[in-house]
Amino acid sequence: MKKINGNLTFDEMSSVMSEILNGKNDDDAIAEFLKDLSSKGETNEELRAMFTKMNEYSVNINPRCHGNLIDVCGTGGDNLQTFNISTTASFVIAGAGGSIAKHGNRSVSGISGSADIFEYFGFDLNSDPWVVEEMIEKIGIGFMFAPKFHPAMKNVAPARKIIGERTAFNLLGPLCNPAKVRHQMIGVFADNYIERIVKIMQKNFSDTVLTVRSDDGMDELSTTSKNKACLLKNEEITEFIIDPSKYGMEKGKISDIQISTKKDATDAFVKVLNNTSNKTMKEITILNAAGGLLVGGICNKFEEGIELARQTIDNGKAFDKLKQFTKENHASEKLEEFKWYGKYFRKTCQQFKKSNR
Repeated sequence: MKKINGNLTFDEMSSVMSEILNGKNDDDAIAEFLKDLSSKGETNEELRAMFTKMNEYSVNINPRCHGNLIDVCGTGGDNLQTFNISTTASFVIAGAGGSIAKHGNRSVSGISGSADIFEYFGFDLNSDPWVVEEMIEKIGIGFMFAPKFHPAMKNVAPARKIIGERTAFNLLGPLCNPAKVRHQMIGVFADNYIERIVKIMQKNFSDTVLTVRSDDGMDELSTTSKNKACLLKNEEITEFIIDPSKYGMEKGKISDIQISTKKDATDAFVKVLNNTSNKTMKEITILNAAGGLLVGGICNKFEEGIELARQTIDNGKAFDKLKQFTKENHASEKLEEFKWYGKYFRKTCQQFKKSNR
């Protein structure tokens, strides 16, 4: 394996990645290489070469659907133990008419990952790629389990465990969507990657990309603070601040969106979609869904996305999308335990209507 002496060219890194993904190196050698790379600091070209090679070795799908394929995903690793915000936002986006090709894994540093939620509500993580493709086409949302769609990554997993710390692969995971999504919102774990990721994705023919990070460290858009953002759209790159208070949102508390068990995670997920969650959970989901609606071209302005996302939860379309998903996966009974939420929701709506007559 090549010893790192300075920055590697795109071709040099591509060659190293081919060896790694083909299983030609032992685990200790891969771990040493990744640690050296991290200590040096990965260049954009090195990351782009790794990203390109990962895509080359992945299993890909090509769903035929209306509009643009969208993914909303974060790098993880903020250690804040929040509920599954991007997964919840994905169902809101799908409920608003978007087509979601969600890519993810089980949680590593958190309590519940996107895979845990999809599996709980009936989806077989080992489904054949054509099943996911068909699901996106039929109901507007499907899930690609990272280990299933990136089988060559099994050759990297032991080395990552040896290191026990974040490597370049933590950053690359959300970028390597097997449906070759060109419209993404990507949450990052450090400010210095906000613009860099956009530039890397631009070189890989992405259409619209929004990278985000909250001022309090979340790899998502947050209502608990202001958010740094960088947008690639129409070949132009723009950096700006997203301040939730400018859209009439209350400043939330991290504790309002934190969970401690997998049950908490599924409860929060359902409560948001069924419009019975606390305000912070609802509004942080709306904020992230708005980002997805913007990159997907469903809305032209962020405030339009916020309004549409809010309406999609309020009018029940977000929860209808979850019901459609569970029905498609023969798991409608999973929603039975949440029935009281629906009763509470209907009662609240009736009370609201009476008070406004």
